[in-house]
Amino acid sequence: MASTTSDVATAASADDPAVGLRAVRALRELAERLEALQVANARGRGWSWQQIAEALGVSRQAAHKKHSTGRRDS
Repeated sequence: MASTTSDVATAASADDPAVGLRAVRALRELAERLEALQVANARGRGWSWQQIAEALGVSRQAAHKKHSTGRRDS
């Protein structure tokens, strides 16, 4: 598998579906990790779930459900 984000992005458009699909999966996993990191960053800076949801283009409930840590974090 490619080692840099640029290599993964290039591989995502490969003619070989096995290479392309692995690259798509790697990009999806990277996006998920970055989203979690930035949501935690936003919460740490006092952003509301509504502000985060608007930035992500999802509902407040969806953002909270996906990223709430289980503690009382409203």
